[in-house]
Formats: sequence, structure tokens, C-alpha cells
Amino acid sequence: METNTHLRCALNHLIQTCKDGQEGYLTAAENVSDADVKRFFNECSLQRAKFTGELQTLAHELGESNPEYASSVSGALHRGWINLKSAIMSGDTHSILLECERGESSAVSEFTKVLELELPGNVREVVSRQCVAITAAHLRVRALADAGAAHWV
Repeated sequence: METNTHLRCALNHLIQTCKDGQEGYLTAAENVSDADVKRFFNECSLQRAKFTGELQTLAHELGESNPEYASSVSGALHRGWINLKSAIMSGDTHSILLECERGESSAVSEFTKVLELELPGNVREVVSRQCVAITAAHLRVRALADAGAAHWV
């Protein structure tokens, strides 16, 4: 079993990952005109906010007095890239979807790494459930990008 310190560190990393996704999706939603894609991005942003809260609760239960509340530096750079690309491409939905797909791929990888650790049952259940949902969002973003490639280019 991982020590509480290692578990709190892993949870804080996932909290950062979720905050990055929350803010990235919010930024993406603000930069697309397609109503369905905008709605999907907003739903994903809200989902990540919920996931962040669940992970912060777990971290508190493990003795973390101040679980990660800010997004990561790499996430800020990722969001900045979305802003730059959408400004250059005049809000090109397909390009934004591709960038969100890249971010989701990274999130799935981060959650998978944590699931390889020896986790208490309650932590494994939450992280596993969130990983399944993030994987589903990743597949949906990819499908939207693939389906709309000709439409949005």
C-alpha cells in the first residue's frame, strides 16, 4: 500500500489534471461557434470541476490540509495554446477539438498511472470511475474531430 504522503501527492497531481481540463474545456467552449460542441465542452468542464471536488475530499480524508486548488503550469501553457490557435484560426472548431483530444489523451495517461499504484478501495473506486469518464470524453472528442474534419476545415 502506498503511504499517505504518496497518495496525497498522486491525488494532488490528478486534481491539477482535472483543473487543467476544466479550464481548458471552458476556454475551448468560449472559442467555438458550433452549439453542440460548445455544450459538450461546457459539460466536460463541469464534470472536471466535480471530479476536482471529489479528489480534494479524498485528499482531505488522507490528511492533506490544502489539496491542490490551482491548475498546473503545463495546463496554463496548454490553454494558452488553445487561445493562440483559436485567435489565429478564427475559432477553428476542428483545430480546437484536436487540441482538446491531445489534452484528454494526457489526462487518461495520468489517471492510468495512478491506477497502477496500490490504492485504498475508496480511492481506487473514485479514480477508476473518473478515468472511465475521461476516457469516454476522450473518445467523444476524437469522434467529433473525425466527423467534423471536412465540415470545419
